[in-house]
Amino acid sequence: MPLRLIFMGTPDFSVPTLLELVAHGHEIVAVYTRAPKPGGRRGLQLQPTPVEEAARKLGIPVLTPKTLRTPEALAEFSAFEPDAAVVVAYGMILPQAILDAPKLGCYNLHASLLPRWRGAAPINRAIMEGDAESGVMVMKMDVGLDTGDVAMAERLAITDNMTAVDLHDRLSRLGADLMVRAMAALERGSLQLKQQSENGVTYAAKIDKAEARIDWSKPARAVLRHIHGLSPFPGAWAELDARVKILRCELAKGSGVPGEVLDDRLTIACGEGAIRILELQREGKARMQAADFLRGVPVTPPMRFG
Repeated sequence: MPLRLIFMGTPDFSVPTLLELVAHGHEIVAVYTRAPKPGGRRGLQLQPTPVEEAARKLGIPVLTPKTLRTPEALAEFSAFEPDAAVVVAYGMILPQAILDAPKLGCYNLHASLLPRWRGAAPINRAIMEGDAESGVMVMKMDVGLDTGDVAMAERLAITDNMTAVDLHDRLSRLGADLMVRAMAALERGSLQLKQQSENGVTYAAKIDKAEARIDWSKPARAVLRHIHGLSPFPGAWAELDARVKILRCELAKGSGVPGEVLDDRLTIACGEGAIRILELQREGKARMQAADFLRGVPVTPPMRFG
């Protein structure tokens, strides 16, 4: 029998899992997501979350409570009589009463190889810290911060050409498939859980815009990983004639004073080695390829990025 599921999620990352659960025959009795926020060109129109948009196209009831900590919120949640809840980047902490409401529990899809990178920004942090791999895990939730028992996992290599949005998109698709398999095992009664290790615990703090300035004194690979880990948002930046966000780059040959322009192809010296900028964005302008940027803004030695 297909499971009766409550789905809880908010951003683009969550949508493939919702769609795959529906495609595999599970009954999504309700979708919980964050309330619409002002957006649009003038910031006046309320913008529903990507998950809300997907759910409404599927005809699934959508709820956007401001809190889950009231008796009314618990009664509303419990009235759906879910077998389980699936949580993917919902953005709101679930209290114990909500965790206990579904007969089979609440299951979270987390974008890291737990216990590494518990917390808010696992995709960014994995790239920025130079990790060789990332992955997704299905975890039975408890009241801790990503501390629940793990059911299933998939791993994915992180390459130097991979930005945060690249890794985000691949993990989103990989995670959707993993959650479908986890729910199939839960339906059969064969889902096995393993306690997380307390060795190697790290926390992926929310990205602070103050981290975004590029430190050219670091080795080239560290600079590249910093740039790619913050691409496209908030975007790692440096000063030229104005602030410039660097969105994609590659390792390059060369050496010089950190930040120094080494040629007419946007090769920039780092503390060790160099990077070549491939894609960037001037303040207030659209993102563009390096070749297009150079046609309008010639950048040659001895110019220097600050």
